[in-house]
Parts: sequence; C-alpha cells; structure tokens
Amino acid sequence: MSSELQGPGGSSLPPHVLVFPFPAQGHMIPLLDLAHLLSLHGLAVTVLVTPKNVPLLDPLLSRAPTIRTLVLPFPSHPSLPAGTENARGLPHHYFLSLKGALGGLREPILRWASSNPTPPDVIVSDFFLGWTKGVAADLGIPRLVFSPSCALTLSVMNCLWREMPKRGDPDDDAYPIAFPTVPGSLVFPWHHLSTIYRSYREGDPAWEFIKQGFLDNIASWGYVFNTFADLETPYLGHLRSDLGHPRVWAVGPLLPPGGADAAVDRGGAGSEGAASGVLGWLDACPEEGKVVYVCFGSQALLSQPQAEAVAAALERSGVRFVWGAGAAEVPEGFEERTAERGVVLRGWAPQVAILGHPAVGWFLTHCGWNSVLEGLAAGVALLAWPMTADQFMDARLLVDDIGVAIRACEGAGTVPDPAELGKMIAVAVGGQRPERSKALELRETTAAAVRVGGSSHRDLEELVGALWGLKRQEGCPPSSSRG
Repeated sequence: MSSELQGPGGSSLPPHVLVFPFPAQGHMIPLLDLAHLLSLHGLAVTVLVTPKNVPLLDPLLSRAPTIRTLVLPFPSHPSLPAGTENARGLPHHYFLSLKGALGGLREPILRWASSNPTPPDVIVSDFFLGWTKGVAADLGIPRLVFSPSCALTLSVMNCLWREMPKRGDPDDDAYPIAFPTVPGSLVFPWHHLSTIYRSYREGDPAWEFIKQGFLDNIASWGYVFNTFADLETPYLGHLRSDLGHPRVWAVGPLLPPGGADAAVDRGGAGSEGAASGVLGWLDACPEEGKVVYVCFGSQALLSQPQAEAVAAALERSGVRFVWGAGAAEVPEGFEERTAERGVVLRGWAPQVAILGHPAVGWFLTHCGWNSVLEGLAAGVALLAWPMTADQFMDARLLVDDIGVAIRACEGAGTVPDPAELGKMIAVAVGGQRPERSKALELRETTAAAVRVGGSSHRDLEELVGALWGLKRQEGCPPSSSRG
C-alpha cells in the first residue's frame, strides 16, 4: 500500500516494523506469514535475515513485493560448524551456539537503525531472540514477542524460567513438575519439559544469556501468538493475567493469504512438482477421509529402526497413505509392495495441500505446532507422536483439552511396535472415531477465527491499531509501557 495511507489519528506514514525470525523452518514460516499480513494492512515491514536464509524469503517477496529485507552478515561463532546460518539439519546441541551467535547482530542492527531515514517503530522477533528487547530499549521502541508455539507452552515456559523448578531426584526423568498457577494445575514429567530448560547450567555465561532471553520475553511490550481464541481461551487469559497487561494477540492459524494454493511453495524449489503428483494420486482415491498422512516435520529425522517400524505399521494397516519421509531411509521393497495404496515423498512435502485434500482424514505427526494448526485447519484428526521441545505440551492440549488426537507413541528415540501402531492406524481410519468428528467441527471454528469478524481477525486488527498508536507517540520519551 502507498505511504499516503492514513492510519488512526491522521498519521500519514505507516508504522515501520522490523521482523526478525529465528532461522529454523518451523519458526520462520509463520512469522513470515505474519509479516505478509502486516504489510497487507498498510504497515511498512522489513525482514531481517542472514545471507544464506535470503532464498527462504522468495515465496513471501513474490506475494508481498513491498516488504523490504535487511541482510546482515552472520556473526562467526567458534562452536558452530562452518557455514551454519540456520537450524535446518543442525543437531540439537548446536542450538545454544546458534542462539549465542545471533546475539552478535545487536550492534549491526543498532547501526542500521541509526542510519535509516525511517527507523523501525517496533521490533517483532521470535521468542528465541529475547535479547532483542535490549536492542529495542536502546532504540526507544517496544519489542513484541512472536510465539510459533501455543499459549499453553508459553504459560509453562514462562513459569519454568521465572521459577526454575528442579527435580527432587536428579536421576528420575519421570519426576513430576507441577504448574499450579497454569489453568488445570498442569503436571508434566521432567522429560516432557523443554530440552533447553533441562540442559541449563547455572553460572555458565552462554546459558545465562539464554535464561535472560526468556526473562526478557516476559518483560517485553507484548506477545503475538500463532493460535486462536477458541482453541486456547484459558491459556491466553492466563498469560494476560500473568503478564499484567492485555497485549496478548492470537492471530492464527497463520497461513499465506490465498490458502493451500499459496502455501505450496513454502518449502522452496520443487514443492510445486511434488504437489502436482501427490494431489493427482489423492484425486483418484475413492473415499473421503480414508487416507492417513505421515510426516514428522523438518527437524526430526527418523532413525532406521523407526523408519522400518513406521513402514511395517503402514504395510500391516492396509490403509491408503501418503508418507512424507523426508531424508528417512525407507526400507527396500516397501514402496513396491504398497504401490497400489500409498505414496512416499522425499524432500519437502507440500503439507498444507495434502492435509487439505478431502481424501485425507488422519495425520500421524510429531505434534509440531505448525503441523498441528495445518491439520486442524484442514479438519484432519491426529495420531500424536510427540518427540521433543514443545510437542509433549501440544499433544496434551490436543488429546486431553480438545479431543482431536489419539496418543500413538512418544519420545524421539522410541521405536513403536509395528503391530500395535498398524492396528491403531487401521482402527482410526476405518472407524467412526470421535476425534475425527471433533476435527471436522474444529475445521469450521478454525476458518471462522480468521474470517472478517472472527477472533483472530479482530486480534490482528487490534494489533495493527496498537502499532499505529505507537506511531502517534513518535517523539515521546520511551516509557516502561513501551518497551
């Protein structure tokens, strides 16, 4: 939109938003979708990336050419493999170093902002980039935390880093950790908590930097969530109460404007060809809701025993399937034996398009939040196999609170029994499960949230209005409420 557009209060120049994603696929995609929505609402948007992540912006920039990019050299870090600039394929023990390295962008951001004729009015950055609150404070502007995880997870995460609970028995991975202030007085076994939290070493400067980042999230001006009110009303309410202010906006599910067709290219080159082939196969399936889609996200790589167990379960189940196997080693002969009722995709699977096809009714998933929302938006029920990070909490929300999922397996190293998993898949796909009915019902609720007048649409409008309000405060001294 033109800079002639006037916002609330008659301001002629739109607010300038600096968007800073954490460079991991599951974090970048929804924040880039949010950046697109902000640009469609007339805001000036600049997305910060390092050089190797520039191609990930191509799909966004093709749809939103007014969005600008800020490309800053990736700071060197002695603990990272050469050439590392993002988390794709990066072993988990390097995440600490990646987060620390990104902190080296503080001074380059300040130099850019001070020399820019239209400096940013607000920073919107991923919750792994808590240190950007300090950057915002130096610039005298607010910082908004973007959460690619659900509100339940952030409710627990904020308690963890503020209260630092410990295990009563340091050798008991199942030791229960209680969260009495979170709705439902939740209790999780120790091994279901964030790997980052469980790995924390008090006094280590690198870990203290991580801890301070999470505390800076709590002290930031506001939060934007890729979720919606009807899905997480208690947890969103809890966060507003816990943070002591109402600046918690739920604007999800975040997808590119245009729906599944616009989402095909989110995986980069080759996605469109893969979509064409698998969608043609799904078109030929004789019944609706009788295909199970199997995919475990961009970070999880199944071990060979796990891949063999999944293949054997699919073979025993007798159901039609699409398996987004990624780089997993599919057992020899499996594809030939199941060719009449299954498709195996390697590389990036066009997940939104697959889930949105009427033939697909179930989704065997690691419960990454992006995958969860894509499944819910499509009306697909879930077979939950949480592995790490926030996925155990996502599974708890889906199974116990919402009733749209069945627990299939858990743990990053667990090898499921093929007979049991195959039977579970067969029963789910072949029967009239309540989870499937709930999923179809929730599809309508999800769609309603993002339509004009829906809860997420209203929250987005309120967020945009709040950012225009910041623009009207230009020239005022920064206050605690701003930053």
